[in-house]
Amino acid sequence: MKIAASLIALFGSAAAFAPAKSANKATALNAFVAEELPGALAPVGFFDPLGFAEKADEATMKRYREAELTHGRVAMLAVVGFLVGEKVEGSSFLFDAQVSGPAITHLTQVPTIFWGILAIAIGAAEIKRAETGWVEPENVPVSKPGLLREEYYPGDLGFDPLGLKPDDAEEMFTMQTKELQNGRVAMLAAAGFLAQELVNGKGIIENLLA
Repeated sequence: MKIAASLIALFGSAAAFAPAKSANKATALNAFVAEELPGALAPVGFFDPLGFAEKADEATMKRYREAELTHGRVAMLAVVGFLVGEKVEGSSFLFDAQVSGPAITHLTQVPTIFWGILAIAIGAAEIKRAETGWVEPENVPVSKPGLLREEYYPGDLGFDPLGLKPDDAEEMFTMQTKELQNGRVAMLAAAGFLAQELVNGKGIIENLLA
């Protein structure tokens, strides 16, 4: 259903997961000053109307950015999955043409074994992410739950099979900003897709073509 589309989107944005390739970028990437983080664009600049950054220390800001990146990446995959899943619904290669209708109903139509595969894949990905970015629970102070590793930059999971990550710090900053902005738009889009399909029970493509 949405696996092929998800893989395409995942590899397309793979550079964002890659490890740093040169030491001279360390200062630019690890100086975690809120107003200087990637993702701030004119004319809005650093947008924090509720003042979360003002109340957060560096460790908390890193967790905020990790959460934003993760949700943005999932949302980008979801948006592609919505559109592609509905476009190819009813095709013979897609669960023997058993899946149809709005994307929000697709998971309820797939064979049970798919749920097991999906759970294993998600679990493996989350375990890898936790081992890469988080300090082991036994080494975390009680006052600092969910502590990220000091050398870990949020979202940098070391995954870049296509070698897309720039060596230049400025180019890397630009790529990070693009990923964040696309992730933010995707989160809004995915929420809109869900709401629209819940309202009238029609697929997004069907709504767009109506």
